[in-house]
Amino acid sequence: MWPRVGGLVPEASDRLDGGFKARVTAKSDIEIAREANALPIGEIAARLDIPEEALSPYGRTKAKLGMDFLQSLSERPDGKLILVTAITPTPAGEGKTTTSVGLTDALCGIGKKAIVCLREPSLGPCFGSKGGAAGGGYAQVIPMEDINLHFTGDFHAIGAAHNLLSALIDNHINWGNAREIDPRRISWRRVVDMNDRALRQVTVSLGGLGNGYPREDGYDITVASEVMAIFCLAEDLQDLQRRLGNIIIGYDRRREPVTARDLSAEGAMTALLKDAFEPNLVQTLENNPAIIHGGPFANIAHGCNSVVATKASLKLADYVITEAGFGADLGAEKFFDIKCRKAGLRPDAAVLVATLRALKLHGGVALGDLEQENVAAVRRGCANLARHLRNLRTFGVPSVVAVNRFSYDTDAELEAVRATASQYGSEVIVASHWSEGGQGAEALARSVVETVEGGHAQFAPLYRDDLPLWQKIRTIATHIYEAEDIMADQKVRDQIRRLGKQGYGHFPICMAKTQYSFSTDPQLKGAPSGHQVPIREVRLLAGAEFVVVICGDIMTMPGLPRVPSANSITVNEAGEIEGLF
Repeated sequence: MWPRVGGLVPEASDRLDGGFKARVTAKSDIEIAREANALPIGEIAARLDIPEEALSPYGRTKAKLGMDFLQSLSERPDGKLILVTAITPTPAGEGKTTTSVGLTDALCGIGKKAIVCLREPSLGPCFGSKGGAAGGGYAQVIPMEDINLHFTGDFHAIGAAHNLLSALIDNHINWGNAREIDPRRISWRRVVDMNDRALRQVTVSLGGLGNGYPREDGYDITVASEVMAIFCLAEDLQDLQRRLGNIIIGYDRRREPVTARDLSAEGAMTALLKDAFEPNLVQTLENNPAIIHGGPFANIAHGCNSVVATKASLKLADYVITEAGFGADLGAEKFFDIKCRKAGLRPDAAVLVATLRALKLHGGVALGDLEQENVAAVRRGCANLARHLRNLRTFGVPSVVAVNRFSYDTDAELEAVRATASQYGSEVIVASHWSEGGQGAEALARSVVETVEGGHAQFAPLYRDDLPLWQKIRTIATHIYEAEDIMADQKVRDQIRRLGKQGYGHFPICMAKTQYSFSTDPQLKGAPSGHQVPIREVRLLAGAEFVVVICGDIMTMPGLPRVPSANSITVNEAGEIEGLF
């Protein structure tokens, strides 16, 4: 049993059952985080039986875990794996990361050995509009500012490794192009960890002969990089280097693929990633262990933290709580069909996070009217909840519904949610970890333990490896999104057919699609069905070993909103960051 120590949980007199107390809402996430009694990271590691020599400290409250130590854990039995996912996101918010942290604190509070295993935040959303990924209120991982900004430099290393390959491509062409790379068929773009729409399409090598050969290029955000995907799926450094070498950067004039290995790039790229590849150990507000590593988005990438971090956590704890980005149609599907398939993971349960506010939005209520009771709208919005529950059951994973409750939510509205969830054998638990910390999620923790210990999980991916690529895409669209069919022009169809003939037909599919709807139209809320899923582009990620299918208007380089969060972030006279959530 890990006792509840330190931490920062409001006294009972400061709580409001199921809602928010003014004292809590008066403080920002960053103010709450700064008041936490953070323990030295060595003490957190000691509770996991991690020796001091296995730690590479980054200051007092962060450390990397050595790969030699992690590999020594291979003979230990695995703990139980719980995925936290959510309904289709809305501007009203759902609280997936917050629930992951609160559930972990609650499990530790009831005497279980638990670790939360999360992704690292990207700077793009931090300075854009979505925000960070460290939780919120009294369910956070700390140090919050570090985690949401540069952390231990992992994303910088990933961007550097990616752009090293970009530089080597243009350098190879400049010095004679012995591999006969066709500049018109280079598929490897550059990356930066920032929302910058001006870089989506660029022209490089301008300025004369000394600067190389001009060609069209473009940037993606770092979280969409194939290097990020490889980083999160590789089992060890050798596997990392192998996968990096397999990256296809483009094609030669005979239309044969050219790889990073052809340019002798994989060794230097691995060297840049060597330290970053070690998982990061931090803690929650209640001093429980958290491992945070890797960070692909789920709308344009596979949306899961690293395999190395998840497998290490399973050896170190009895319960591992992990999350996958956005709604279950994106993050959970990719977690099951890509990460679990490739890493041999077998999840024991899922937690589906929802709010009544979000369900009302899916039921057609305007954003300004969400505080009014509307049972009929909740029932309509529950069509979205129901489809996600059905999809989770399709994968053979039992689920619990976690409702983050607001003070104006009513019992009648909650009953509508319970009626829907009961049809899929799922219990609905109201949680208040945002305002109460782990104690506010203890009922959720007990329900999760009961679900896991029931042993009802019979996990299986959605489709077989040997199913043709087109059929895999269609299976996801028709089964998960409940679309009528998929559609693509002849060029895309030919490309998909060609990938199968070239030996990539066994790869899983990574759908790049709007996170705001089951369809490719972000305005279609609820549970639309009978729609078409248009495929705009297909990208082969031979190193990551999956095929990205870009649907609708989704962008792999986001833009900033009219008023970005960056406008409110500053450093005060005391040297403290302000405005960061």
